Amino acid sequence: MKTTSMTLDEALVAAREGVITREIASTLIRARAGDEFDSLLHAAAELRDRLKGSRITYSKKVFIPLTNLCRDYCGYCTFRKDPGDPGALTMTPDQVLSVAEAGARLGCKEALFSLGDRPEAIFPEMRETLARLGHRTTLSYLAEMCERVVNETGLLPHANPGLMGRRDLETLRRFNPSMGLMLESTSERLTLPGMPHDNAPDKPPSLRLKTIEEAGRLKIPFTTGILIGIGETLDERVDSLFAIRELHERYGHIQEVIIQNFRAKPEIPMHAHPEPSMTDHARTIAVARLVLWDMNLQVPPNLSDDRYPFLLKAGLNDWGGISPLTPDFINPEKPWPQIDRLAEQTAAKGFELTERLSVYPEYVDWDEFIDEGVRARVRAMADGLGHANIE
Repeated sequence: MKTTSMTLDEALVAAREGVITREIASTLIRARAGDEFDSLLHAAAELRDRLKGSRITYSKKVFIPLTNLCRDYCGYCTFRKDPGDPGALTMTPDQVLSVAEAGARLGCKEALFSLGDRPEAIFPEMRETLARLGHRTTLSYLAEMCERVVNETGLLPHANPGLMGRRDLETLRRFNPSMGLMLESTSERLTLPGMPHDNAPDKPPSLRLKTIEEAGRLKIPFTTGILIGIGETLDERVDSLFAIRELHERYGHIQEVIIQNFRAKPEIPMHAHPEPSMTDHARTIAVARLVLWDMNLQVPPNLSDDRYPFLLKAGLNDWGGISPLTPDFINPEKPWPQIDRLAEQTAAKGFELTERLSVYPEYVDWDEFIDEGVRARVRAMADGLGHANIE
């Protein structure tokens, strides 16, 4: 455990002035319950209010799990399957378009594509499926589906497929105004034997940081984030936040950062692993706000059950994607809140729930960041402030 001679009050003074080092963040993330915790949350919420105002945004989406076959075996995941497992599925084009069309009829604007990492690398069954679909790689099939969704249904794809090289990012950029990859953690320890990423070849932090950086070079509005409570230390959380901040300072492309809390499930290897407390989650969100400053900070409300409104006190400004149609396939046991209920709960805390597009308002009118092939579509779906046009 890291020790520091700085007091929490001294750290808060520096953070409020916009000077926040790793040492300062390390002090803040250890704020104790009571006055220290309350002061930390107040500082974070005050900064959010000053920089973001009273709007809390969300994206109305459909969740499209293109394939749940995956070559990674993470200790906390129920989404991934092997061929032949109950529930193993690679969606057909007709299935993808059917979900997207149904979402469009309900007023959704985003099609979130989530899928396993490179299943064709280890499963001959996936290679055979891809061949029947006219593709050699899962990412190639994904690109076709993104193109068809945007052209045939009008929804904006947001691809979240795992590691990507430059060529795949360039291809997907043509149809995705935004994309994403969770960093999860910069801790190499988590890849060691017995840790959650010990059998996950796509989870070494250096590989994930490389993808996020390549997206920055290509000017792709990008979503990333950290997953807390999977065995990382508090200082490793801080290191992860600084890694994200440094990439954004270099390229200006990270449109949102998710602070996601681990939830235990009976069927995962980590079923007995303790979950982070609400206090721990809120404290981490608050430190993220102070470290990341004016970046958009998202927290998924369904992963905090009915307690999620409390987290507004910690400085978040976005609830992420909410679907009126499809479940959260990554956490199927945690249903989305109804959008009307989310609006009521948000308003009760003094904020206005505002629908955004898959790409954040800051990037909507920035030609450099939106491919010309989807630029007109994005802007036609936006209002004068870059949020979703719901008229």
